[in-house]
Amino acid sequence: MRGNPSNRADRLTATLTAAFAPAVLRVTDDSAHHAGHVGARGGADQGDAGQTHYSVLLVSEAFRGMSRVARSRAVHAALAAEFGAVEAGGMHALALTLRTPDEHRTLSS
Repeated sequence: MRGNPSNRADRLTATLTAAFAPAVLRVTDDSAHHAGHVGARGGADQGDAGQTHYSVLLVSEAFRGMSRVARSRAVHAALAAEFGAVEAGGMHALALTLRTPDEHRTLSS
């Protein structure tokens, strides 16, 4: 991917930052916890070998007024290029925590 960060976590961070202007963004690579799982295989030729499972905490004003399903769809749409066949280096799993700043303040207290 010329011009894009080669590390998937960096690409996820850059894409989500551009799309949602987050107040808080935490991207965690959970791939090591899934060793041996069929989705844990990555495409070595893609530079993303083993980078298949992620958790994301994203707090953004952009989610105000959106349902949980709409938030998830928006994030999946923004990250669509990262998904695909695991054998070709595609991301396999994405756990999302998506909040508005008000929700985050309330839930973090």
